[in-house]
Amino acid sequence: MLQEAIDLQDRAVLELVSLTKENKLNEITFKAPTGSGKTFMMAKFMNEVLSIDKDIIFLVSTLSKGNLAKQNFDQFTLYAEKGMFTSLKPFLINSEISGEENLFIPMGYNVYILPRDLYKKNTKLMKGPMESFLKTITQRLSVDNGIVSIGGNKSIYLIKDECHQATNNLDNLSKMYFAKTFNFSATPKLSRGQIPDVEITTTEAVNAKLIKEIVEGNEYDDLKVAVDKFKEIKSEYIKKLHINPCMIIQISNKDKVKEELNEIIPILNANELKWIYIVNEKKECDTNDVFKVKKLPVEKWKDYAKENLSTIDVVIFKLTISEGWDIPRACMLYQKRDVESSQLNEQVIGRVRRNPKLADFENLDSESQKLATRAYVWADYERDQSIRNVEIKNPPRICEELALRTTRLKNLKDKKEFDLKNIIYNAQSILHFNNIFEIYRNLNRESQDIKHMCKEYTKNYNDWFAFNNSLHDIVSAYDKYICDYEKNMVINVDGNGKELLVSLPKNSTYARVKQHEIGIRDWVWKNLDGDPDFSFDSEAEKKWAEELKNLSSYTLDRNLEKGKERIIKSVNPLVEDFEYLWGKNFLQNSEIKFEYYLNGRHFSYPDFIMKDSYDNIHIFEVKSMNKSKEFAGINENNSYDEKVLELMKCYKVASKLTGYIFYLPMLKGKEWIIRRYKKGNEDILSLNSFMDCLILNK
Repeated sequence: MLQEAIDLQDRAVLELVSLTKENKLNEITFKAPTGSGKTFMMAKFMNEVLSIDKDIIFLVSTLSKGNLAKQNFDQFTLYAEKGMFTSLKPFLINSEISGEENLFIPMGYNVYILPRDLYKKNTKLMKGPMESFLKTITQRLSVDNGIVSIGGNKSIYLIKDECHQATNNLDNLSKMYFAKTFNFSATPKLSRGQIPDVEITTTEAVNAKLIKEIVEGNEYDDLKVAVDKFKEIKSEYIKKLHINPCMIIQISNKDKVKEELNEIIPILNANELKWIYIVNEKKECDTNDVFKVKKLPVEKWKDYAKENLSTIDVVIFKLTISEGWDIPRACMLYQKRDVESSQLNEQVIGRVRRNPKLADFENLDSESQKLATRAYVWADYERDQSIRNVEIKNPPRICEELALRTTRLKNLKDKKEFDLKNIIYNAQSILHFNNIFEIYRNLNRESQDIKHMCKEYTKNYNDWFAFNNSLHDIVSAYDKYICDYEKNMVINVDGNGKELLVSLPKNSTYARVKQHEIGIRDWVWKNLDGDPDFSFDSEAEKKWAEELKNLSSYTLDRNLEKGKERIIKSVNPLVEDFEYLWGKNFLQNSEIKFEYYLNGRHFSYPDFIMKDSYDNIHIFEVKSMNKSKEFAGINENNSYDEKVLELMKCYKVASKLTGYIFYLPMLKGKEWIIRRYKKGNEDILSLNSFMDCLILNK
């Protein structure tokens, strides 16, 4: 799993925990796209809270009686058993735990998973047992028929998984029993006040490779076109990913079913594709896989279809798999029905967005990574209006002018001088553990490199214990070693050992943020909607874009002041000559990145790239000091400041290797403090001295 994906999930969990500890909000909403690991983040969040306060009980309400509740329970149990989240003690409330007349919910657990069907009006659970259970947990003393008993005196936190679904009966209990409510969904219901307090955006999840990016099919394509594309993908999936991919087809719900099936099934059969048709009515389910699926009970079909090597190529459905069913090998959606609900569409499209190779994604080659992170969709769905599409104005010219070398850190197999065996043999800080779960939990906190190193080193149980008993020394030695960029940073090369050149992508996207928007015409990008306004990620980034935008007029003024005769030609990248060719390094599809190490491998995607008429490449990563410490006294315990310090070291060496000039412009108040790295040397510049250096090529 890429470190960026781990960091993104950790950031969301940290924000949820922080909001919980602040105790200012009784209801907190978390929004994350389907496929981004919501169940994992939910479990980690609960584990963090429970490790701080053991007097918390979580009640997790889920969508249905069977599917999602059981999935969540199984996952929470697995996380606890594997030693990842040892504070979790989950229990699945179900209709089979009742006696002759009463439904009984046992005490002693701290995470209760409650299927929605069980708390509908007039169910056995809601006729008394649920409220009795909640009362027992939350009240210190309770009186029943004159008998006084001691309750749990604990606080109950309600988590609504897929919170866009109504939970009226539980909501009626909220004021009496639930100290806090947490809404989790890819599509929270704004009309119910579920405005995200913590969010992982689709763009962030795509960039971190948590989910696939969408490749849209032509709305006029018929099913035959989609099937041809699927067969092409199928061959590549099997060869490169060792997974049999899956296409899902959504059909209409009522009158058109027979007509649509009569159109779809002959096409699939003619292309020798194995299919299953899944609906709630078992007798209506069907398949052409007579050798495997036909021999299974219908209730097992969906589980079998999830397997990476399942023989099923196509799943046909109405609404059955819109929520609560994970099938990461699904990479294509063809939608026959018109879906009026944008929330439902988001859930359906989410079925094809999970990354099937998330766990070992970093070990794939670039072509396999692209294959694993693309989902093909033929569907009429509402696009996110906050996402804007951009393209390079003149791709051949600009991509040639801005062809860059990038850097990476050496792989583990390249680090022959890192003597792991000797470090373990001479380890001074031998760790002592109470049990194997504590060992596993400690190891799991470390970076992917450390975990991979353990896997490579371990040949037997003794090796594994020796490695983990020496973990502190190994991590210390490795951090010192990997952060020696002079030794470990190299230029990226292609398969033939030739330096790899990358440029800005021809097409990209960004999220529109009104308060960080300015108009720009003379740079490399254009909005596809023709709007000259572009958004930036922060106030500091927006202000730096304004400085780069005004660079030519400043250059002209300064040249006139100095009596120079040099003529300013143009900043317009479409003409033959230019003074400054520049653009934002939008994350989507970008390959302009430089690897560094900070408790794991990370990539710096610089904010702006610029080329001047002297053929110098300038690379900018913009930061703000207005939310940080005074510059002279950067606090190394602050994660933001730690990143800045590591980027300083990274850029210093990268400037020597690539020949480019790297900058860390930092906005402090209204002034800029600019760290420049050129040929391995560091300078600190003001805005005016930075401009003069550009003009004079110093």
